[in-house]
Amino acid sequence: MFAINWFDVIPVALTFLAIAFVQVLNVYLHIFSDNTKSTDIAGTVTESDCPISGNVDATTPTSAKNGAISRKTSNGKLEKQASILDSDSHEDEDTLSLENLFPCDQTEIYASKKISFIIDELIQTEVNYVNNLRKGLANYGQLHQCEDLPEGLRGDQRQQLLLGNISEILELHDKEILPLMLRNQRDLKGLFDEFATHFEKNNFYCYVDFTIGKKSSMQLRQENREWLQSYQTTIKDKLGIDSFLVQPIQRLTRYPLLLQQFISEFYKSGISCKPVLSAVCKLETRMRRQLDVVNQAEEIPNIDELNELDLQQQGHFRRSTEFDAQHLPTKKRYRAKIFLFDRCLVCTEVRKRRLAYRQHYSWEHVELQRPLELATSNANKIINLLVKQQDRDKTKREEYSFVASEASVVKQWLLATHKIIEIARHEQSKRDTFSLPMDLVLGVVLAIWLIWQYL
Repeated sequence: MFAINWFDVIPVALTFLAIAFVQVLNVYLHIFSDNTKSTDIAGTVTESDCPISGNVDATTPTSAKNGAISRKTSNGKLEKQASILDSDSHEDEDTLSLENLFPCDQTEIYASKKISFIIDELIQTEVNYVNNLRKGLANYGQLHQCEDLPEGLRGDQRQQLLLGNISEILELHDKEILPLMLRNQRDLKGLFDEFATHFEKNNFYCYVDFTIGKKSSMQLRQENREWLQSYQTTIKDKLGIDSFLVQPIQRLTRYPLLLQQFISEFYKSGISCKPVLSAVCKLETRMRRQLDVVNQAEEIPNIDELNELDLQQQGHFRRSTEFDAQHLPTKKRYRAKIFLFDRCLVCTEVRKRRLAYRQHYSWEHVELQRPLELATSNANKIINLLVKQQDRDKTKREEYSFVASEASVVKQWLLATHKIIEIARHEQSKRDTFSLPMDLVLGVVLAIWLIWQYL
């Protein structure tokens, strides 16, 4: 038997109460921050102009049987750095209908020879793609073992520049995409839904990274063209490294084309299975949006005069848009291309085939306004960008005016920037919240118990 006195009980009780108080306070702060989130862009854009749950891009139409299918997007969860922006925000009416909550008979779909052929082609080309990537990495992923390797290709950094992140792309398709296709061959809705989830989680961002590094890879290949051609002959590779490194973009482009064929045949065959149709439309929309971002990312290496700005430290690239810009403090007007990253907005000047860096602004310093008070038809095509800078306790404002070709461009751009700002606020709220991880809590409890028992 052992005796318990107040000196034993009080420290343990106080520790437990402190832990419980911190956890309850943390939950309360999260709930409070969620309920008080602002739905405007830096307090200047109204909810009706820029709702939180809006499409980043315009609805993508797909022609099918005397009409076009209008598709919107679905809510996704905020995961990792991939985010509200990575997921879409609306479902179309078919997806929301009660009819789509129940499975449909898919045997009618497979009875169509053309549709079955498209599905077989989707899966077989995926198998070929994985095999080609694996073979290409076997051929060109171990160049450091070559005794006559030229100096321009030596070192891990040059190897990384040459091949980019193609090993990451292979892992995605080998471990995730191909297996989900194979296990859902007889369940198309499951196939399309699982496939769309990878786009919602931004798992295909690896293609953006690959595209950003494409220019450096092409330059390195050109500088060592003679040796690479000799090596290609030695390993008896008929296609060569250029063919190998163009396959990722070709594959990403091929996906929506196959799905368009599927949708077209679906309508021509008169099949009644709305859950599958909704799922494939949702997936095709996400693929095209991802392809748009990949295509836009190709221009990032063309930005000159970056000086100290490292774009690789600015988070994920989200989109780029062209405007007629006026930098109000200097009265300078020029054609601008604005690049949106997770951590900043980058302004560049379009100069024929290159882009000249002008300014970049962190999101916490940015305010966006639409001059809706102007009684002109062009009011909805204008965005005013105001930048707040702290200098000796005085707030300075540096102002831009962006004019788009169409009002829809402004609306889409505001939706994208709004979502990025919401992501920044979410991450900031997590940094400002004090919480104790459960492993630490359990460790403290165990330590107290051991001290109480044995000391």
